[in-house]
Amino acid sequence: MNDVSPTESFEQSFFKLTPDQVLDAIESTGLFPQAALLALNSYENRVYQFRDDDENKYVVKFYRPHRWSNEQILEEHQFSLQLSDSEIPVIPPLKFNQQTLLEFNGFRFSIFECKGGRTPELEDKKTLQWIGRFIGRIHAIGQSEIFEHRPELTIHSFAEESVQFLLADNFIPTHILPAYQAITEQLIVISQQKFTELGQFDSIRLHGDCHPSNVLWTDDGPHFVDFDDARMGPAVQDLWMLINDASNRELWNELLTGYEDFMEFDDRQFKIVEPLRTIRMIHYSAWLAKRWQDPSFKHNFPWFNTARYWEEHILSLKEQLSVIQHS
Repeated sequence: MNDVSPTESFEQSFFKLTPDQVLDAIESTGLFPQAALLALNSYENRVYQFRDDDENKYVVKFYRPHRWSNEQILEEHQFSLQLSDSEIPVIPPLKFNQQTLLEFNGFRFSIFECKGGRTPELEDKKTLQWIGRFIGRIHAIGQSEIFEHRPELTIHSFAEESVQFLLADNFIPTHILPAYQAITEQLIVISQQKFTELGQFDSIRLHGDCHPSNVLWTDDGPHFVDFDDARMGPAVQDLWMLINDASNRELWNELLTGYEDFMEFDDRQFKIVEPLRTIRMIHYSAWLAKRWQDPSFKHNFPWFNTARYWEEHILSLKEQLSVIQHS
């Protein structure tokens, strides 16, 4: 389906995606977009908002070449459609000739209805309960099946592989290389210990990246967007990013009050909140590094890959080690 060579760099691939190509791709579905395209704030993929001749608003997403296989993308789509069919407020891809994953000139893309919203007020108890109820419903459906093609959130995939990549590609400055190796090794070991203390837990289908920007709020309540990072993992992964202060039991109680209307929460998973935060920190640096040849990343993250960045990153990891030791 994708005629972009696997050896071709990401930025070369996306440079081929001109505004005319975007408009032609949309028109290939039978929609007739107005010429104005609004590029949305997405770094992983290329995402544009557009209107058709009837002033209906849509979003078109072009998938970054070589990141997900067709089977993995379709599993994400199927999950979103399953949730939408259960009247959970997500925004699934639209079907064209019964297909959600489309192709044009070697680029894979999907089209979605455009629904706006604002960042939810996560200090508000009713808001947290409302969001918690919907996450509980997402997880109740998420546990009914498994992903066969999408990955699982693990310490190995998020932390160990990230460290291996950064070291192999010489991203870490030589003068702080020993410090980076030492702190990441300590964090991986203690995170593994926390997971071991937790013991067996149910790994379910997750949103995977349920931070506040992916929960849009309207007067009718929340809706959930961007299931691009959906994967198998522990339920708490979709909850902890909504609580800035992991020790704030009052906010956790409100979120879980709503959640447990539909899904029982395993309180033992509190043990792995800080390990999950830790491996996300490590993974984020590797994610930036893997995309560093994409000019859009150098433009939007000019502070990355400097000596100061890595020094501050190591300091943050050391602070996180203290937190996880006392959690």
